[in-house]
Amino acid sequence: MAAQFGMRLRKGAATTAVAAVVVAALSASQAPGATVDDHGRSSAADAQSSPDATGSDEGGATGNSPYYTDLPPLNSPNPAPSPTVGTPVVQGDGEAGIPATVLDAYKKAATELAESKAGCNLPWQLLAAIGKVESGQARGGNVTADGTTITPILGPQLDGNGFALIQDTDNGQYDGNSTYDQAVGPMQFIPSTWAWAGRDGNGDGVKNPNNVYDAALAAGHYLCRNNWDLSVQADLNRAILSYNNSQDYLHTVLSWLEYYRKGTHEIPNGTGTIPSNRSDDDTTDPTPSHTPSTPSKPTHPSKPADPSTPPSTDPSDPSSPPTTPPQTPTDTVDHLEDSGTAKLTATAGEAFAKKISTKAETKAGKTVAKVRVRFTIVGTTDATFTGGESVATVVTNASGVAVAPALQAGEKTGDFTVRATVVGRSVTALDYTATVTQRVADTLARTSTTALTCVPGGEFADQVEVKATYKDAVADKVAATATLVKSADDATENDKGPYFKDADGKTVRTLKGLTTDANGLIKLPKLYADDTSGTYLLRITTAGGATLTVELTVAAPADTSPSPSPSGSASASATP
Repeated sequence: MAAQFGMRLRKGAATTAVAAVVVAALSASQAPGATVDDHGRSSAADAQSSPDATGSDEGGATGNSPYYTDLPPLNSPNPAPSPTVGTPVVQGDGEAGIPATVLDAYKKAATELAESKAGCNLPWQLLAAIGKVESGQARGGNVTADGTTITPILGPQLDGNGFALIQDTDNGQYDGNSTYDQAVGPMQFIPSTWAWAGRDGNGDGVKNPNNVYDAALAAGHYLCRNNWDLSVQADLNRAILSYNNSQDYLHTVLSWLEYYRKGTHEIPNGTGTIPSNRSDDDTTDPTPSHTPSTPSKPTHPSKPADPSTPPSTDPSDPSSPPTTPPQTPTDTVDHLEDSGTAKLTATAGEAFAKKISTKAETKAGKTVAKVRVRFTIVGTTDATFTGGESVATVVTNASGVAVAPALQAGEKTGDFTVRATVVGRSVTALDYTATVTQRVADTLARTSTTALTCVPGGEFADQVEVKATYKDAVADKVAATATLVKSADDATENDKGPYFKDADGKTVRTLKGLTTDANGLIKLPKLYADDTSGTYLLRITTAGGATLTVELTVAAPADTSPSPSPSGSASASATP
C-alpha cells in the first residue's frame, strides 16, 4: 500500500497549540529576519497571513495538506569530514544528513533556476527545508537511482473533513483517488497544481510528481514565480506561505533553511531520519484508561428503537447512512463571464498593459467567490505570464472575479489564446485572444555625415550605418529592408549603379531580414559600383514606417595632373 499520512487534523488540540508556540519561539532564534515581541511571540519579517493568490492554487502547492512539525536540533550541524584511507567516515548529526539522490535533485534544480530565473536567487537549502517538512526528504531517501519514490507518498484525501475540500481534478491519475485530491510525492503537490507546475527534472520525458528530480525542479519554479527574489526576506516569506499557507509552516521551513545553510552532508539513500511529529497528529489517546468488563447478559429483552429518534450518523458506525459531501462554491458555478477585459495587445518583448479579468457565476447569474480559475496560454507563442509560466490559477475574490497575472509578450508575433477554466468543475471554457505586434521604429538616421562616393567599377570606402529610434528611445530588434531604388519617386529596385554582394559574390540590390541590434543600429554590408557613373539612392525602411534615403555618388576621379607650361622662345645660345 502507498505510504499515506496519518490521522486527521484535530483543530484546537492542546499539543498542537503547544507545538505552535515552540515552533514560533525556536524559529525566532533561527529564522533570518525574525523578531520576537514583548510576550515572546515570534514573527518573520514582512510575513503575511495569506499569500498572494496570483499564480497559485487556493491552499498553495499542497492544498494546505499536513506537514512534519519536527524542528532541527539546537546544535549546529557539521559537514562530514573528508575520508582518508583506512579511516571510516563519521557522518555527524543524522538530522543534517540528506540522502544522496535527494540532495543531488535539490542542487540540480537550484542550478537550473540560477540560469532560467537568475533574479529569483533560489538556494538549494530552501528546497531541502521544504522537502524535510513535506516528506522527511522522501521518507529518508527511499527512492530508486533515478529519484522515483519506491513507495508513493500521499497526503490524506482533501475531503473537507479537517482539511481543505478539493474534489478530484485528475481522475485519480496521480493520487489514485477519483473523488478527492491528495497531495502527491516528496514535495507534496496536489494534482491541480502539478498540472501546471510539473517539470521534467531528470530528462526522461515524463513529469512525475513521485520523482524527486521532477518534484524539486517544479517546487523551485513554483517558489520563483511572481518575480519573487528569495534573497529578500519579504519575498522569501511570501513564497513559502504560498506553498502552504500557515505561519507555523513558515517558521518551521525557515528553521530548517537556516539549519541546512550552516552545513549538511550526503548520506546513503534510505538512511535518512524520518520526522515523527505531524501537524495532523491526533492528541486524543484512543486507548481507554482501563479494560472494560464484559457486559452482563440483560434480564429483559431490549425495547425496539424509538422511531422518532433520528438514526446515528456516526461515520464509524457501519449502519449509518452515507452522508452527502457539503456543496462547495465550485459546485455552484455554471459558467464564466468576461469581467471587462480590454483589448489585449502588446509589442514583442513588452508587457501587456491590460490584464484578463474573469467572473464566475451561477446559472442565475450570481457571482461566486472562492473559486479557482485556471488561465492557460495556448497556441504557437512564446508569451508567458509574469514569472515565465504558461499557466496560472487564481482564486475569485468577494465579487467573484479572478484577475490573471500580467502577460509578457515574447518575440513571436501574431495572435494566441488565453483559456480560462474552473478547477474541479467542467464548465465551458472562456477564451481570450491576445495579439503580439512586431517592434517598430519611427525615426532612422545615419551615424556618420561622410559623403558616400565611389569610382566606376570600384567599392565604397565607407559602409552605411543607421540608428533606429521609437519615441526618442532606442528601437532594438526592429525588422528593416534596404533597397537601391531607381529614384526618389520610384521605389522599384534599380538595375544599374551601386550594389551589394551575397555570400556567393553575386550582385544584390535589395537586403531583407535586417534587424537592429540592442543599440538600435544596423550596419549594412560593403557597397560596390558598376561602370555606370551617376547619383543613386539607397532607401532603408523599418517596421513601423521609418524611412531614410541615402545618396550615393559614382564618378570618375577629378583630373589632378599639372597643366602644361606655355612654350617659350628658344633660348639664345651663348657664343664664345
